[in-house]
Amino acid sequence: MAKALGAGGGNSSEARRIGTSLRVVMVGLGLGLSLQAFPCIAQTPGQPPDTMAARVEACTPCHGDKGGGSTDVYFPRLAGKPAGYLYNQLVAFKNGRRKYPPMNYLLEFLTDSYLQDIADYFASQHPPLPAPELTNVSQQVLAQGESLVISGDATRQIPACRSCHGPALTGMEPGIPGLLGLRPNYISAQLGAFRYGTRTAKAPDCMQAVAARLTEADVTAVAAWLASRPVPADSPPAPKGTFVPPFACGSEPD
Repeated sequence: MAKALGAGGGNSSEARRIGTSLRVVMVGLGLGLSLQAFPCIAQTPGQPPDTMAARVEACTPCHGDKGGGSTDVYFPRLAGKPAGYLYNQLVAFKNGRRKYPPMNYLLEFLTDSYLQDIADYFASQHPPLPAPELTNVSQQVLAQGESLVISGDATRQIPACRSCHGPALTGMEPGIPGLLGLRPNYISAQLGAFRYGTRTAKAPDCMQAVAARLTEADVTAVAAWLASRPVPADSPPAPKGTFVPPFACGSEPD
């Protein structure tokens, strides 16, 4: 192995090829390993740049370039979401509170400070937003979704989505995500996960409490209406303190 890597002689071109390949794998996994630990790799030309953008290339097959989203309806856009929210989700996957084996595996051995760096990177990205999703649900279903998002349902103790996610539904710093630019299947899947307890957050778990009061028809309606909304060209999360949510939520950072 030492000869192959050029540490003890051997074919230098082969050493450079193997060293570069190892570097690509390590950077792709976002491991952030020190170059000083692999001097034969550090000295090889043509290696990927040691930047966060290069390190998170492992995220692009599912979440798109710069976290801008992909064609897969079950993988969300990451770009531009509050860094606190993204960090919470990365920690939840690392600790197994959110369960998806590829994410659990990728994040298992990363430090919390490195997860914060990843969250900060994606929060700072602003690739173009997707067009609104075309829907084949009825106008009656869309009207039901709009009513729940805008006004909630006091008779069932369901708050309006915008009371927590903001009047423009773009979220609020540091930890409340926006709801625009997401596909209906993804929204439905996440509301269903909260309803049935397969996705949880720190106590008090406000989303689980709200989602538990929704019916399947409510979930379909909310997801369809949100996905059909046009997204403003500039839709950053509202600054911290812009509005006061109706109740405390454990996933909101201090």
